[in-house]
Amino acid sequence: MGFDDEWNRHKTVASTRLNQLPSDPGGGGGAPDLATTPAKKKKAAGIIETDIQPGVTSAADAADEGTNGAVAEFKGWDTAAGLKQAHEHWDSQVKRLMARLDSEKKALRGASTLFKNNDFETGFSFAPTQSKVSGL
Repeated sequence: MGFDDEWNRHKTVASTRLNQLPSDPGGGGGAPDLATTPAKKKKAAGIIETDIQPGVTSAADAADEGTNGAVAEFKGWDTAAGLKQAHEHWDSQVKRLMARLDSEKKALRGASTLFKNNDFETGFSFAPTQSKVSGL
């Protein structure tokens, strides 16, 4: 069998495999379930903004008051310096958490736009094909 014959046979087998669904779809089985719900994403972003972030700020403020009072009470002791250092670390963690929450909020709000734009782009990419098919 020559190269061209073997190549054609492989292309035919590959084409047959790509033109049918496997008997076992894998990935946990079941039907494809990619779905996006803009309303739920918007609600989740709102919860981050109105509930979680204010709660984090409130907890950070409460820790500030208590720690500052303890540092003042232990003034002159190594304990005060240790508390101050631990509190600075706490503050940096709170800032990172707030930045992460902002990032997640922004991603949730932008996700539905990305899905919608992707759908439009995919649809437009078929437009030349559709006009060729309808012109037959």
